[in-house]
Amino acid sequence: MTKRDFGENFNWGVSTAAYQIEGAYMDDGKGLSIWDQFVRKKGKILNNENANISADFYNRFEGDLALMKAMGIPNFRFSISWSRIFPEGTGKINSRGVDFYNRLIDTCLEYNIQPWITLYHWDLPLALEKQGGWTNRAIILWFEEYVSFCIRNFGDRVRNWMVLNEPMVFTGAGYFLGVHAPGRKRLSNFFPAAHHAALCQAEGGRVIRSERNGMNVGTTFSYTHIEPYSKRLKDISSAARIDTLVNRTFIEPLLGLGYPTKDFKSLSPIEKYMKEGDDKKLQFDMDFIGLQSYTREIIKHSYITPILKAKLVTASQRNVEHTNMNWEVYPESIYHCLKRMSQYPNIARLIITENGASYSDLEVNGEIRDETRKAYLEKHMNQVLRAKKEGVNVGGYFVWSFIDNFEWAEGYRPRFGLVHIDYLTQKRTIKYSGKWFKNFLKNSPY
Repeated sequence: MTKRDFGENFNWGVSTAAYQIEGAYMDDGKGLSIWDQFVRKKGKILNNENANISADFYNRFEGDLALMKAMGIPNFRFSISWSRIFPEGTGKINSRGVDFYNRLIDTCLEYNIQPWITLYHWDLPLALEKQGGWTNRAIILWFEEYVSFCIRNFGDRVRNWMVLNEPMVFTGAGYFLGVHAPGRKRLSNFFPAAHHAALCQAEGGRVIRSERNGMNVGTTFSYTHIEPYSKRLKDISSAARIDTLVNRTFIEPLLGLGYPTKDFKSLSPIEKYMKEGDDKKLQFDMDFIGLQSYTREIIKHSYITPILKAKLVTASQRNVEHTNMNWEVYPESIYHCLKRMSQYPNIARLIITENGASYSDLEVNGEIRDETRKAYLEKHMNQVLRAKKEGVNVGGYFVWSFIDNFEWAEGYRPRFGLVHIDYLTQKRTIKYSGKWFKNFLKNSPY
């Protein structure tokens, strides 16, 4: 496998997210986000850690981009912190926050790195959450204002845009399970939050197109290859319910297919929040769909699990190879996800916007010897190439992530980066996997 095998127009890159790397959580006029508040709640984050400083990308981005240039990485996916631009979520603009993103974009272009911007990567302004956040239908108007501002101010230099990052995760984990910000529970929070997020992913696309011509508009979904634990009908049915919920809930209304309530009737209460015309408002023809695929999940029937009647059989329980997130290493999963998504008739193009692995990095004589991460990436890239050769229109692959970062509820224990961060000194060290990726992009063996 070489870079040439993927074709000249294949987009290679790395991904990050604002809250996970920027730090500077109250600097230069930035408002608080729901994650800034959530990390203060004892017991919510491993070791009670927070991202107040994290990788300090806000102050160190020029050096990080110089490192990215030296590694030959041509595309950089990052997100904008909504509350850094609108401290109250709407209304007054923070010019210093706008200046930061202008400098970040300009430096990317100076280094011949194309910026790919995610408009929402989970860090809702806290001021909006106090008004109901994603459960308040007014968020459609708030989001329109924010998106419109970003396109007007940054769209002259940025062509590639993603509206939302993994809506099932931030609504499910944040508004139903309560394990992510803002920490709400109950289906009565999840259903309106999910519907309003689905409306915003389409409306965001419409705003981008209305503001500027020539934009490459997409959105991203977490997508997991799901299989039943056995051939028993109950396990097969349980796996199908999980698949419907996590893989189909947001993509199908975007494609004009509506919510998949026929295949998972417990999802039907979401329709209570639909207003006249919403079926059309949920639809938008994206230029590409971003897939974020990491693993395979095995599902078993469970009598005691309410509603879903299903449970995950973890990788460690099955005694199979796994990362230190306890995610099975199953490279074929990304192939299956691409093949399945390609069966939808209305998807123009697919891009792997996240794929990577967390391992405990071993430092030897100042080097990070993460051969397992290199092997993970190489095997998954091979499966992307397999799908491409079979006719799947996949046009890019972005590694998660460029640098180690704050990994939400898991804190700093998981390390996904191609570049190691010493959080005490902020020293950056390119790992073995990063050196391998650099040489892969040069089309030479490592």
